Order: sequence, then C-alpha cells, then structure tokens
Amino acid sequence: MTAHPALPAKDPQVDVVLPCLNEAAALPWVLARIPPGWRALVVDNGSTDGSAELARSLGATVVRETRRGFGAACHAGLTAATADFVCFCDCDASLDPSLLVPFVRELRDGDADLVLGRRRPQGRSAWPAHARAANLALARLMRRRTGLRLHDLGPLRAARRAPLLDLALTDRRSGYPLQMVLRAADAGWRVTERDVPYLPRTGTSKVTGTWRGSWQAVRDMRRVLAEPPAPVKAPATSPGGNAQ
Repeated sequence: MTAHPALPAKDPQVDVVLPCLNEAAALPWVLARIPPGWRALVVDNGSTDGSAELARSLGATVVRETRRGFGAACHAGLTAATADFVCFCDCDASLDPSLLVPFVRELRDGDADLVLGRRRPQGRSAWPAHARAANLALARLMRRRTGLRLHDLGPLRAARRAPLLDLALTDRRSGYPLQMVLRAADAGWRVTERDVPYLPRTGTSKVTGTWRGSWQAVRDMRRVLAEPPAPVKAPATSPGGNAQ
C-alpha cells in the first residue's frame, strides 16, 4: 500500500474525521495514509500523551472536544468539516484511511449515500472474540430494524457532509455509528458495504479492548435501537464534488 504524506488543504476535497484519545503511537502511520488533497481532522478527546501536538506537527487540523465519548468526538469533527465529502476512520492504525478513496468515488458517482467498511480481521489479535460477537449480534438487530443487508457497524465510513448534518445525530457515546445508519435508513438512503482489512490496533482499545468496554458499547447501541424512527429528509443526489 502506498503511503501518502498528510497534506493540509485550504479547500479540501474530503475531510477525514479521526477521533483521538491518546493515539500518539499510531498517528504517524495513520496520517501518512491520508490521500493527497484530503484534510485530516484529528479530534482530540482529552489526550494526555501529546497526540494533539504531534498531529498538528504532522500537518493535521486539530479539533478539541472536551466532552468524552466516541460520538462526541465524531460529531465535533463533522461540525468542523467544510468539505462536501466527510469520512470517518479510527485513529489507532487498525484501519488504513487510504482505503476510503473508492468509498468517496462511489458517493461522487451517485451510487450510494453512505458507504461503510466491513471489517475483515487480519490475524486473530485484530478483533477480540467478545467484540466480534457483540458486533454480529448488533448487526443482526440492525438488519431486522432497517431491512439493510449489512454485516458490520465499523467506524470506516463516508457520506456527504450536508445530508449527514441533516440527520441531526444526538448520540455522543458508542451509539453514534449505529444511529447514523438507522437515521440514514429511515431517510431512504442507499447504504453500501465494502470489505476492508482490519489490522491489530496500536495500543489498547478504550471500547472493545475489555468485556466491560464492549458491554458498555452494546448498551449504548441497544438504547439507540430502541429510539423511535426520527423524521429526517432524504439526501439530494448531486454528481458534483470531484474527489480522487
């Protein structure tokens, strides 16, 4: 896989939101794989290891979010984004952001409104058994709720910024990715999946690294699943917005 330097962009084609909590060890690898012309938005969620300063030195735009929570960090990045296309990627080196290029191309070509990465673990240590089991159970519930033939609630995803904001997402914890899919489905979005390699992360996961973290994530997502469908409008299809 070709590594690209992380380049700041005045008018980025794509903004990549990278929620970050103490990911200094992974940041150089992740930011080196941001495609040229795209902007990395590293959302610092209270790091104490110098992640924010390192990300800035590597060319990323740093957004600070003091409210703890995966959803809080993701939404802070979304509201700070200015590009037509917005992507989300974990900042722990488990996912390669350069894999988002065909995601954005699918959006640009008008073939989808939301593209998700279906994680394919590369080695036994990439995805702990308890985390994989929780993801499978939640994906089954999501299919039952939406009718979408999806298999994963992975963090690698892409959509257009304005329609995403129109979804009016409210969850600020681990339920954020699921709420995005549910509200997109309720609005009639075309949601597709692409297989992506899932690598062993750098450092310890704050969510799926432990049974307790996984249970809290499942609890957050069950709460989101119990919400009544929200009135949201369908995205307007626009073929513009050149992306690599």
